[in-house]
Amino acid sequence: FFFSPSSAPSPQRCAAPMAAPAATSANAPKETVYVNNLSEKVNQEEMKKSLYAVFAPFGPIIDIVHFKSNKMRGQAFVVFRDVPAASSAVRQMQGFPFYDKPMKLDYAKAKSDATAKLDGSYLAKVREERTAKRRAEREERKAGAKKEKAAAPKAPREEAADAEMAAPAAAAAG
Repeated sequence: FFFSPSSAPSPQRCAAPMAAPAATSANAPKETVYVNNLSEKVNQEEMKKSLYAVFAPFGPIIDIVHFKSNKMRGQAFVVFRDVPAASSAVRQMQGFPFYDKPMKLDYAKAKSDATAKLDGSYLAKVREERTAKRRAEREERKAGAKKEKAAAPKAPREEAADAEMAAPAAAAAG
């Protein structure tokens, strides 16, 4: 089964037989739906168009965020204008086969920038601070990992190799 935007499901078509049993969400209902288990073989523009075609029947879509980075591979966020549309999409599209993989849906953990801009609570300065904080934490983790690697004891094979290299140097010096 290969999804094409022209075969986008209607909310009625995907209600009972296609939808997986309703999973309990760990996050409170929000306008933003987190989608994962997406195909990694589809290019970014095609994926955005396809996600729009699949989710548009549930209500107005403000934004779709899909990245191809290693950390965000196979994941996307679909931002609806209102919570009922997002809730309907989560309930009815859970497990829907999309590019041969069943989608997994949940509500996003935090309010999306697109939603915050609409309701006037978006602050670019706060976002920049959050981004800078995350970048600093990432650098700290990298630095910590490098220190751990440097402090880690050498494997016996590496010690033997070091000893073999030191022996000819000692003989030449002596």
